[in-house]
Amino acid sequence: MEFNPCLKSATLIKRYKRFLADVTLPNGEEITIHCANTGAMTGCATPGDTIWYSTSDNPKRKYPYSWELTQTANGDFICINTLRANQLVAQALAEKHIPELSEYSVIKPEMKYGSENSRIDFFLSNSELPDCFIEVKSVTLLENGHGFFPDAVTLRGQKHLRELSQIAKEGKRAILLFVALHTGIHVASAAAHIDKKYAQLLEEARQSGVEVLCYQADITVQQMALGKQICFNSIK
Repeated sequence: MEFNPCLKSATLIKRYKRFLADVTLPNGEEITIHCANTGAMTGCATPGDTIWYSTSDNPKRKYPYSWELTQTANGDFICINTLRANQLVAQALAEKHIPELSEYSVIKPEMKYGSENSRIDFFLSNSELPDCFIEVKSVTLLENGHGFFPDAVTLRGQKHLRELSQIAKEGKRAILLFVALHTGIHVASAAAHIDKKYAQLLEEARQSGVEVLCYQADITVQQMALGKQICFNSIK
């Protein structure tokens, strides 16, 4: 997935109201850009960091610029636009880049399912295989060289685990697919120290037959792609 038009750089002043950030351009001008991330963004929004933003030509947008990447002081790239995780997975599924899922021929995004009125990120089917339900989660929190999910208590994420567990109990494939959107993350775990309930539900989901996969995103200022598979542990 290439960034087109090319991303431009700025220096982060602050993020606020969840969806907005003020930045300084190389010429000294200060502007406000959109932030497509509702999470805590711990470690991803340090004032003074270099950020990279995209530009929209949609005349109806109040904020034409969108924060895409943070470049940390040590050179790591973090994709803070959570929409990108699903785009990377969609591309990888279409290109058969995920070996565990390469035999499915039909890919449907955003399909309603479950008793709690959820919407699965991807539904895969093949007449010779069990139906497959995939929930995608972005991992951006890095602590002491280790990646964690979630970065805040997530009731929505807990609901998704219950739904996936029920799918697995029905004999279908239920997959929780973590995408590490931080180039410094090479192994990740459930963040029991942040959301103990989520970590417990994830362990129960695994015992119910839910498959957990974790892939690292390859990130540059020119493009992104789903890279190699990395280890994800239930509880840390």
